[in-house]
Amino acid sequence: MKLTDTAVKKSKPKEKPYKLADGGGMYLEVMPNGSKYWRLKYRFGGKEKRLAFGVYPDTSLADARGRRDDARKLLANGSDPSAVKINQKRQAKLSADNSFEIIAREFHALKSPIWTPHHATDWINTLEREVFPKFGHRPITEIEAPDVLDILRSIEARGTFEIRARVSQRVRAVFAYAIASGRSRHNPAAELGGALAPRPKVKHFAALSEKELPEFLRALAEYQERAKSSPIVFAATRLLAYTFVRTGEVRGAQWCEFDLDAGLWIIPAERMKAREPHTVPLSTQAVEVKRGNTGSP
Repeated sequence: MKLTDTAVKKSKPKEKPYKLADGGGMYLEVMPNGSKYWRLKYRFGGKEKRLAFGVYPDTSLADARGRRDDARKLLANGSDPSAVKINQKRQAKLSADNSFEIIAREFHALKSPIWTPHHATDWINTLEREVFPKFGHRPITEIEAPDVLDILRSIEARGTFEIRARVSQRVRAVFAYAIASGRSRHNPAAELGGALAPRPKVKHFAALSEKELPEFLRALAEYQERAKSSPIVFAATRLLAYTFVRTGEVRGAQWCEFDLDAGLWIIPAERMKAREPHTVPLSTQAVEVKRGNTGSP
């Protein structure tokens, strides 16, 4: 006699486990602690076997019957339902282990030691913000060019073409790593061709000519004297002009990096993009800036 939803719901625990049959080899096993398990008893290869279908009420009577019918179809086709279930779990775990996010974080961990801390942080933050919410959880082999294109076009629609370029490059790098490590066969981020809008031409700020530089320095000194601007900002601006380094290198400069007697500024590797120390010769004017003697421009 087949079970009913009411009978399943009202089944009470006893001192020992007991079974309520539903037909076709399926039954509900009620445990002394009140837990209720759906199971299927069947024979394969001359051996009696059992297959679990889930726990009631998370798995309803109708769901359990559907799984029983699927298992019996496998048996009819000569397949062992238990072996198929094990293989499905293995494939699901393999897919989860090879998700885009997991491979991206693996690549990030591999490259971070040779990147600057700022670049390493920016690299993963970009993917966390723009990519992982879209397809980070998906197996990397299931991601196609249209998936990547959708992300890049959504960034493009915001007018942030620099971010679009970064995301494109970083997604391509993850796929290239997946191919090299045997977990993907193609790079959909490299297959976009002309599908993206051209990047608008960048209008750069006007640059000072060689003849204009002395006048700029004089104007800078006059402004500092007139407006009483921050001595640190004034000194940093002059140091930029005398050394032609990046603004970030001036902002992060430490006294220990300077050898004023030798006229050298040695920027350590950890502050350089190339991860190599950079030696900057200091002119007499640059040394005066560091010694606190601004002199004349």
